[in-house]
Amino acid sequence: QVQLVESGGGLVQPGESLRLSCTASGSISHLSGMAWYRQAPGKEREFVARIYVNSKAEYSESVQGRFIISRNNDKNLIDIQMNSLKPEDTGVYTCHAGIHARGARKDDDYWGQGTQVTVSS
Repeated sequence: QVQLVESGGGLVQPGESLRLSCTASGSISHLSGMAWYRQAPGKEREFVARIYVNSKAEYSESVQGRFIISRNNDKNLIDIQMNSLKPEDTGVYTCHAGIHARGARKDDDYWGQGTQVTVSS
């Protein structure tokens, strides 16, 4: 069984910071690309940041310069440091990963259940 679990969400005021983590567990051979998405009430889910095995990172324009994504391949996790948070950053943040399970022929897509981030005064 392979699963992704997010943690670190909460309520913060504008301008504050928050750090989210996503950990993959189970019978895993290796992880490929991992990413964060978010969805606010009444809006479509949107891409936030992505990080490849070689640690190359990509960000959406809305978070560029404020968020930093990182990964620890040995621990099968990724973090996203979110700085200078704005009310529009509010939403459910969900982790996505390509995971090659032990015994599998290829990577499969996995999603976490999400963690709530609320930015409000």
